[in-house]
Amino acid sequence: MQKHSVLGLSSGLIAAAIWGGMYVVSKVVLEVIPPFSLLVIRLVLGFLSLALVVQMRGGFTTTKRQFWTYFGVGAVGYGVSLGFQFVGTKLSTAANGALVTSATPALVLPFAFYLLNEPITRRRLIAILVASLGVLAVIDPRHAQLSSTLFLGNLSLLGAAITWALYSVLVRKVSHNTDILQASTIMLLGGLPLTIPMSIWELSTQGMGMITPGIIGGILFLGIISTAIAMFLWNYAFAELPAGIASLTFFAQPVVGTLLGWFFLGEEITALFVVGGILIGLGIIISSREES
Repeated sequence: MQKHSVLGLSSGLIAAAIWGGMYVVSKVVLEVIPPFSLLVIRLVLGFLSLALVVQMRGGFTTTKRQFWTYFGVGAVGYGVSLGFQFVGTKLSTAANGALVTSATPALVLPFAFYLLNEPITRRRLIAILVASLGVLAVIDPRHAQLSSTLFLGNLSLLGAAITWALYSVLVRKVSHNTDILQASTIMLLGGLPLTIPMSIWELSTQGMGMITPGIIGGILFLGIISTAIAMFLWNYAFAELPAGIASLTFFAQPVVGTLLGWFFLGEEITALFVVGGILIGLGIIISSREES
């Protein structure tokens, strides 16, 4: 396997693993800070962190046209998609959220075909199928609920999966001949015009809880590690790999989330989880061999 392929796969897997670990931290911080307000803080901290690195490397060199292109891509991912995710999680259930958003890698394939002319090969379809079966085993769809009262929440979660797939493909589309670090930094700004108004509304209606040192630590983790570092690594994976291959690293998220839930929260690890983890790994291996 080529060096760039190894780096791309590693970056995507690390990003997904970090997001899988967000569940434990987010659960604590969201008891104090409303979701959109926390997202604004994450985006600002993420932007400042990456911008500092950019400045240390000589500063921004993007053109005005590039700036607004990256900004628009960021609006899709960090404004529209994460907005759908928060609304969907609030109106539906966590189990439904895990099930619906797990469709993201499969949704990447048609976007990559139409926007990037990436072929939908038999190997990629098999890899998606095997890994998807693994995800179903890990998250156990028997916990999902299809009640009509959750329809809007489930629809919003589907919107989150579709727009995150679109965002990921757009990252690859705009990443040619560009500095992915600078692009990633500007993309984080793109989420603010949509999330700041929602944050203002939240704070005016719900307020905010007491900020303790533990909460501050959680905010720093979510802003610097889960946003600045993980988002950059995810973008780097899509810059280095065909979108259909990079998307499979997303499947590491439920595995890591379940493991951390078991370790920190005492949640159960089942035989299905073990089988699912093996299938997810097998799917990633099948796909990555296409780059050999």
